[in-house]
Amino acid sequence: MAPLIAVVVGFVLARLIGWGVVDALDGWYPALRVGLALMFVLTGLAHFAGTRRADLVAMVPPALPRPDLLVAVTGVLELAGAAGLLIPATAPLAAAGLALLMVAMFPANHSAARRGLALGGKPVTPLLPRAVLQVLFVTAALSVAAGGFS
Repeated sequence: MAPLIAVVVGFVLARLIGWGVVDALDGWYPALRVGLALMFVLTGLAHFAGTRRADLVAMVPPALPRPDLLVAVTGVLELAGAAGLLIPATAPLAAAGLALLMVAMFPANHSAARRGLALGGKPVTPLLPRAVLQVLFVTAALSVAAGGFS
């Protein structure tokens, strides 16, 4: 739920700041870029933080090699993508890459839900709600990607 909260809070704050303070944030497109960037900073940092990292490593499907390395690489990609979202010239490409990354990482969420794993001491989000959230996040990223090319 924290990623959803990050997107919504980041979007709303960016829109509020855009209305009266920073012209560069005045619009849904830049505000959504900020919301997504905040989400990916939050999730990317989790790939390197103590028990959260261990939980993410455990989520990797058992058939995949080097889950520790996969978690580190995806964390770096999430942080790099977050930075790319904040640069107007790179935002469309970063958003498209992050959408692909989310699709590629979804099997870990599926595996974790099927195996009844925990994340941060709480059960992972059940598969159906997680799939709905994933569709929302991927759609948001694709909207940013498309908005930058139009």
